[in-house]
Amino acid sequence: MCIGDHNNDLAMIEFAAVGVAMGNAEQGVKDIAQFITATNEQDGVAIAINKFL
Repeated sequence: MCIGDHNNDLAMIEFAAVGVAMGNAEQGVKDIAQFITATNEQDGVAIAINKFL
């Protein structure tokens, strides 16, 4: 699982078995992610980890 929010995370998200975009991520990241979680201010990382682990 890989979690990202910016265009510099695109390759990492594409390579991961599960790509997760933060709710406040750039649109390009959201477009390739398999799951979009809440924003970083709304505990999006914790939500994604709890969902997939």
